[in-house]
Amino acid sequence: MPAESSRARVIVVFVLGLLAGALALYYFLWRTGGLTPGHPLARNTAEITWGRSQSAPRATPPPETPSVVTAPPESAVTAGKPSDAREITPPAVSFTPLAGFSLGRESLVMPVQGARAADLRDSFEEARGSAGRHEAIDIPAPSGTPVVAAVDGWIEKLSTSEQEGLTVYEFDRDRLYCYSYAHLDRYAENLREKQLVRRGDRLGYVGSTGDAPAEAPHLHFAISRLGPEKQWWLGTPVNPYPFLLGNR
Repeated sequence: MPAESSRARVIVVFVLGLLAGALALYYFLWRTGGLTPGHPLARNTAEITWGRSQSAPRATPPPETPSVVTAPPESAVTAGKPSDAREITPPAVSFTPLAGFSLGRESLVMPVQGARAADLRDSFEEARGSAGRHEAIDIPAPSGTPVVAAVDGWIEKLSTSEQEGLTVYEFDRDRLYCYSYAHLDRYAENLREKQLVRRGDRLGYVGSTGDAPAEAPHLHFAISRLGPEKQWWLGTPVNPYPFLLGNR
């Protein structure tokens, strides 16, 4: 009997110790903010698996080089703006998955005027030297051929770089995808950032700026699925080729 009584006391002391330890841990987390979402101590299983937390630093945009072709000053745009020019602040919307072969509300317009689906070649997976996978398609056309918006959306960024040259980055109207039009010879007249554009509106002209060969002008056309950050330089590449095959 004394042995059983001693064993019972040991079990009671052990259980009380566990409870005291749990209460002490909870109190520590509460005082240090460890129970607040986003705190390093509050990371969930998925975040630990991927090795990152919600507070991880965001990527920084790629460096740009000065462009010899720039958007006109705001005063000049206002003075010479066509009567149907539109400008609007993009709305904040929730992220949704792919919506079939339309990538959104409507099918894509061929971004190079006069180009045909039969003339396209799928080069999305091709290796391009130190740049890695192409992650775009090239649409050949004579220099100066009009480049038009593939979807309704907003001009998110007018950019220039040593690799892509003059480039237009367009967000669709739901801000789910970014469409980039690179190696342009020049921008369309009065084109500016945050401008609302419709499918088929002129954005620029085919050229060979950036690292494109002068003897082979073309449009470097790329699509990326935007993340929650809605950053024009950051997204998941989507192959444009199958989405343009409906154009005759």
